[in-house]
Amino acid sequence: MTVDRAVFLFAGIMILVSLALGFYVSSYWYLLTAFVGLNLIQSSITGFCPAALIFKKLGCKPGSAFE
Repeated sequence: MTVDRAVFLFAGIMILVSLALGFYVSSYWYLLTAFVGLNLIQSSITGFCPAALIFKKLGCKPGSAFE
């Protein structure tokens, strides 16, 4: 799995989990959804993503988006 796919998978999981927690537990969990979305926007503009650094250290192959 490449770093790009790992980041997209992680972001998707985090969004779905935070939506479920926001619906069933507390509406404050929607802030996590907003944070993930803002982080995706920021990483698309700057090319820097903290999750990509972690996945690189875990041994994922580099992709084209986060080199």
